[in-house]
Amino acid sequence: MKQYERLLKALANRRRLEIVKYLKKEKEATVGNIASHLKLSFKSTSKHLAILFAVDIVEKEQRGLSAFYSLHPFPARIIRAVISIV
Repeated sequence: MKQYERLLKALANRRRLEIVKYLKKEKEATVGNIASHLKLSFKSTSKHLAILFAVDIVEKEQRGLSAFYSLHPFPARIIRAVISIV
């Protein structure tokens, strides 16, 4: 139950939902790309991505000096988790 709470808590933020929506559309992006698109600071975007990464919503791949973020294949897992709570 605690795991689901952490997952839902990470998604209970407008900016993080915007990041998820952006990554769903773009498939992958750097912190700078995401920050620019959402008109957020690099630091703020990085913190939001760290929260999403901590609960396995996004994956990170380091390529040279850039970190590329993409959605973890999780939508079905979240839906099952929410349904099992209710």
